[in-house]
Amino acid sequence: MSVRSFGSGPGHDGTTSTETALTGDDESPEGIKVRLREEKRIRLKVDFRLCTIAGILCSLNLLDSGIISSAAVTSMLHDLGLDHGNRYSVSILIFTVASVCFQLPATLAVRMMGPRSFFAFVTFCFGLITMCTAFIHTWRQMIIMRVLLGISMSGIYPGLALLISSWYRREELQLRFAFLQVGEVIVLATGGIVNYGLNHLSGHGGLKGWQWMYLVQGLIACIIGIVTYWWIVDFPERSDQSFFFLSQEEARVATSRIQRDRGDVVPAPFSWAEILRHFLDPKIYGFAASFFLLNLVSTSLSYFLPIILQNGMGFSSNKAILLSAPPYYYAAIPVILSSRIGDKYRLRGPVITFNSLCLIAGFGMLGFADQVTVRYVGTYLATGAYVSNWAALNSYQASNITGQWKRAVTAAAVTACNGLGGVAGSFIVRQQEAPRYLTAVWVSIGSHIFIIGIVAAFSVIFYIANSRQKQGRKIIEETEGFRYTY
Repeated sequence: MSVRSFGSGPGHDGTTSTETALTGDDESPEGIKVRLREEKRIRLKVDFRLCTIAGILCSLNLLDSGIISSAAVTSMLHDLGLDHGNRYSVSILIFTVASVCFQLPATLAVRMMGPRSFFAFVTFCFGLITMCTAFIHTWRQMIIMRVLLGISMSGIYPGLALLISSWYRREELQLRFAFLQVGEVIVLATGGIVNYGLNHLSGHGGLKGWQWMYLVQGLIACIIGIVTYWWIVDFPERSDQSFFFLSQEEARVATSRIQRDRGDVVPAPFSWAEILRHFLDPKIYGFAASFFLLNLVSTSLSYFLPIILQNGMGFSSNKAILLSAPPYYYAAIPVILSSRIGDKYRLRGPVITFNSLCLIAGFGMLGFADQVTVRYVGTYLATGAYVSNWAALNSYQASNITGQWKRAVTAAAVTACNGLGGVAGSFIVRQQEAPRYLTAVWVSIGSHIFIIGIVAAFSVIFYIANSRQKQGRKIIEETEGFRYTY
């Protein structure tokens, strides 16, 4: 086990010759000003090339949930026999189970294959499978399609989290994860409106409305997969392999700024021992539990919001599809605002706690208010809060670990537990509990009370560890000079 260090200049214990070269910048006052201007320009370039396509790719999981939830208030459940027992919930569950099983190898594949090849391939496969779903006839065929979709999606979330955390300093992460969420929720919300329009094509070309939803949006995903190969960028140390991106000097500046922040630009040689030892860190399980609890809510809302609007609030099928979109457009506001505050002041725990309290208030309105308007406003609060916390929790875990393989392991672990939360979340919205859905309400409230408790415990642990590090009594994350962000 080696100890990393970060900073500039030669002679740091544990810093390889490559790492020293990466941090060899002019540290004079004028040199620092020039460097900061250049870093800002390069960061904006990375934002344009990475955050744009990453937000679209990140939306594919919610695109799937948007299609199937919109289709669920059309004739699809009856046509495929999904309206018997809990078959619809099982079709959601099986997608998540397949995704969870493949997340660790898929995340490692992002590192080994490179982001361009990996994301282009899995996105095209996702689109192709989605298109094929338009032509199935039985619920058993739907289950098979859901398994294949889950496998194709397994590496996208953790792979993007790994790639973004590799390109940005810790005080920049939450806003970049927020950019992902904004792209994701805008695509999801727009997908709801598109589904509303596609549902009106029912009968055209011999296809029903739900079949048009799968066919058209699957084709769009295939096109996105082709564009991804040329648009997305590689990891910082391999940025010269990206298509028309950074010059060699710009790549050196980009890697240098990451090296100064946490000293882990250059990954250690791959070995399974290196991968597996990171599972001994208890922080990973705390982060993973938080994502499990968060996705209880996101799954119940994203998959069942149109059903809640139709059965719980009395809206028609088309209105339920249409009214499920605005809460996601609204979510772009709190996720950007809370992320800017979190990055500016390097706050993670307080932001997560505030978002959790907003979600508790939103579900209280959804579950206990009598007026439909108040209940609908509650969906805005709940949606904005869980979307904001996705960005906050991702930056929370990425800010408090170092090492490229540990980032891969943590990203896979938290996404796997995020998926397991989806398994549980797919069963907490019970049709027989309409219009109140009290099980979903109480589970969602309780889950976020637990998230607040986990954050409070971590804050105490991180404070004590930072205090010991300041006194020279502890090295955090095997990296000299590293301190936790909480």
